[in-house]
Amino acid sequence: MKLSQFDFELPKEKIALYPSKQRDECKLMVVHRKTGKIEHKMFKNVLDYFDDGDVMAINNTKVFPARMYGTKEKTGAKIEVFLLRELNHDLRLWDVLVDPARKIRVGNKLYFGDDDLVAEVVDNTTSRGRTIRFLFDGTDADFRAVLDKLGNTPLPKYI
Repeated sequence: MKLSQFDFELPKEKIALYPSKQRDECKLMVVHRKTGKIEHKMFKNVLDYFDDGDVMAINNTKVFPARMYGTKEKTGAKIEVFLLRELNHDLRLWDVLVDPARKIRVGNKLYFGDDDLVAEVVDNTTSRGRTIRFLFDGTDADFRAVLDKLGNTPLPKYI
């Protein structure tokens, strides 16, 4: 299967920007495996497609607010940092993507919020990738709370 097979035009009016007011009335697409027939139903009809012994697994994970906006030390240039993964919990080292990458170099300090959080760039990884260390003295719970407060949900640009 090729990635190009997933490239198609999606009209803007077909993109859901908000959940249904009545959550059980959101759309449900049913694809019948044997025939390939597609039906358009509402989620409240989902039990019509279950048999005895079937199991529904619920995923209650939340999207991590991984996109952070801040400024660069000295110049005050606006920057965007996208948290990819935590490299070292105790040292608060993170693998990130930065934009604009050409302005963010090893040794730069990055400020988020009203100086609520400061990070230092410690390494270059890829063309846009960096390793940063958050300079935060509080508890892990406090650190996570600040990330939640300052971070944004990474939504596609068309939303």
